[in-house]
Amino acid sequence: MHKTIPGLVTLALLTISGVARAGIERIWLGHAAPEPSRITVCWETAAPADATVEFGATAALGQTAHRAEPVTLHHVEIPTPALNGPWHYRVRSGDDASEVIAVRGWETNVFRAVVIADLGATVTNWAAAVLRERPHLLLSAGDNVPQLHRGDRPAAPGDYSAYRNLIDRAPELFRTTPFMPALGNHDRELRPRGPKLPPVPVYDVEATAFRTFFALPGDRWKWTFDVPAFGVRFIALDLEHTSDFGTTWQTGHDFGAHSEQLAWFRRTMAASRQPFVFALNNERNATVRGLAQGAWWPVLAQGSAVISGFGYFAERAMVDGVPCLNTSVNGRGARYPDPKSAFFASEDNYVLLTCEPGRPARLELKNLAGAVLDRTELAPRGQQVPPAGKRAVRFSKAGPAGASFR
Repeated sequence: MHKTIPGLVTLALLTISGVARAGIERIWLGHAAPEPSRITVCWETAAPADATVEFGATAALGQTAHRAEPVTLHHVEIPTPALNGPWHYRVRSGDDASEVIAVRGWETNVFRAVVIADLGATVTNWAAAVLRERPHLLLSAGDNVPQLHRGDRPAAPGDYSAYRNLIDRAPELFRTTPFMPALGNHDRELRPRGPKLPPVPVYDVEATAFRTFFALPGDRWKWTFDVPAFGVRFIALDLEHTSDFGTTWQTGHDFGAHSEQLAWFRRTMAASRQPFVFALNNERNATVRGLAQGAWWPVLAQGSAVISGFGYFAERAMVDGVPCLNTSVNGRGARYPDPKSAFFASEDNYVLLTCEPGRPARLELKNLAGAVLDRTELAPRGQQVPPAGKRAVRFSKAGPAGASFR
């Protein structure tokens, strides 16, 4: 009987698949630029190699960007081939190439962004739920991996193996939708937290692996991203487990009244002229409102909404007319309702933001079957006089089948 060498079978399958031909192992998209006119194509190779992206508005491609430095982690920024429609790209390293990948691209009449959190959970169908929404941008409110370490074996600060696993869980989603994550405590957890304070730090405050792996604007542990055509700005903050600051359980950067982070946030909000501004973080919203003797909330309240990935549930609190949402694809955990909670559900969920010209922005908490759990409509900032000192916001709870109420 004819026998086949297993290694040759593996090589043949890798060649046929197109996604991981020879040395090309995974592909994803991000934005190192703070707006969508430029996009970063990312991939890994098994061995150091150069990097080329061929791209264009059609499958014929026609344009090329190249980096000669031989590395295994590749970030190549290109001008977005089409801002009002689909586009295509292919990556090359050495003699190996991916297939041509089609990207949905932007649209002129609508902008859709999905915000997720707690991707390290065991929930498996979140990527299919996100793909059904056909988002132009995918963001997270933190905790993108379960941890960096492997049980009792600590991880080195630069070990980004956990992020490789994340991309491998949803290859179609990440290679066709730019991903812009915010930080959570699990994104920098080098060793198990344990029940008592250890003698060495548990978390990498600088988030070395996260900032190395992902293409993000600015210093990457905090960032802004604008969608000018729809008047939207996203601001990612480094807020999680703030009660552990100053101990070996400290997770992130300083958030105090005189901290660099709060000063940057004040400057950023003061300069934000966009009609819709959304802040992302990974701390409990009620806790954030009290940080630095309450200094954070007056700045956050200048935006349109705050979205956190702190808790394992779906929630909308209303504070001074500002929606404070919590989202989690693993939404069936312990319940920590906000004192100002107006909607709460223990369901796996995500946030869908929809913007259309001339209409209020729409924030929807949806379960993974696509049913609307809660909806909030937001008027553009500064374009409507809020009644009784409140911001102009309309909200509703959807019916059992996800029907909307206006």
